[in-house]
Amino acid sequence: MNLKENIRIALSSIKSNKMRSFLTMLGIIIGVASVISIVTIGNSGKAFLIDKINAAGGQSLNISVQTPDADSRYNIEGLTDSDIETIKGIELVEGVTPLFSDMGTVETLYLHDGFASVTASSADYATMMDLEIVHGRFFTDEEYTSEAKVCLISDNTAYKYFKMQNPVGETLDITLNDQLVTLKVIGIIKTEDSGLFSPEDMADMMENYGMKMELDKMGFVYIPASIIMNVYGRSTYPSLAVTTYDVMDLDRVGAIAVGMLNARHNITDNSVYTARNMATLVDLLDTVINIFTIFISAVGAISLVVGGIGVMNIMLVSVTERTREIGIRKALGARTNVILLQFLTESVILCLIGGFIGMALGFGMSAAVSSLMGAPVRLTLSTVLIAVGFSSAVGIFFGIYPARKAAKMPPIEALRMNG
Repeated sequence: MNLKENIRIALSSIKSNKMRSFLTMLGIIIGVASVISIVTIGNSGKAFLIDKINAAGGQSLNISVQTPDADSRYNIEGLTDSDIETIKGIELVEGVTPLFSDMGTVETLYLHDGFASVTASSADYATMMDLEIVHGRFFTDEEYTSEAKVCLISDNTAYKYFKMQNPVGETLDITLNDQLVTLKVIGIIKTEDSGLFSPEDMADMMENYGMKMELDKMGFVYIPASIIMNVYGRSTYPSLAVTTYDVMDLDRVGAIAVGMLNARHNITDNSVYTARNMATLVDLLDTVINIFTIFISAVGAISLVVGGIGVMNIMLVSVTERTREIGIRKALGARTNVILLQFLTESVILCLIGGFIGMALGFGMSAAVSSLMGAPVRLTLSTVLIAVGFSSAVGIFFGIYPARKAAKMPPIEALRMNG
């Protein structure tokens, strides 16, 4: 008997006992669906978060001052313009920009009681973070130095604030630290590049602090850091972002920069300035999510083992029900390996059908969750192959014993039992 005939017999047996076959496959379906959905959701979430972090400077170095220790021991409040020039002088450095983040309320001719996530930086920020300017331009060094009252907003913010796609030339009033500043819009940034958090994320965070924000009034605003420093009456920056020509040089540049800053300010320990490689944070996030996904997948795979035991149980029942058939076939000359292959084929097909149903269910679940997260679905070929391979392995492993029992059954005993 060839494989094609074995498959036909297996499908016929499954079809004749539909409910029993479905209940047998249920463990396999749940197990595969769990593994597929967990791995896919993990991959989707990981890719989404890493993309967001990279867009917000994941391939950069963050240099900051550890306060209040720096202030109390060395009378250092932050990083100065001369510190920036010193770091720019490092040969491996591509760009340096001060960074300051804040929240503010916004008013325009088209919007009242708006809300903004504000990013304050220098003119180098657009190039360093590879921002895509869809309309207008980024502010210049001259505008930064002169504290020009200009800003950029993200493209989805443009419609929220001004009810148009290209509001370059329009003005908005923003309140920062209880001070009203009127800014002219000079550019529009593509939303995907506009920062780590979406308006939805910002709304959730604000709600955690007891502040209710409407999504259609929330946006991203970019201004020269000199403006916000004036608003807060500061002369130093809380942190700097540094990029290098080669991302592999970030750690080296960080160590050089900290050493130079310590030397400039006569600091004898490393308690004041720190350099954090954002790419290292991305790698750490990747590792943590991978470990978490593997652990949860292993828990989900337990149901596959339970499902496999169910397959073995039902195959033993099938062997008992078909004892006379086995006896007749062996009496007519069917060899042991032919009987073995017949029942093994049925076990594998049972698991494969359950595996494919589980795969479809798992993909549907992961697509729904990824949609809620706002992340693209990342179903990889390896995930599919693992699901199919695991299903086949379960079918073979738990089908061997019933198949061997059927194959080794003496024909006279088989005929007598159902005679």
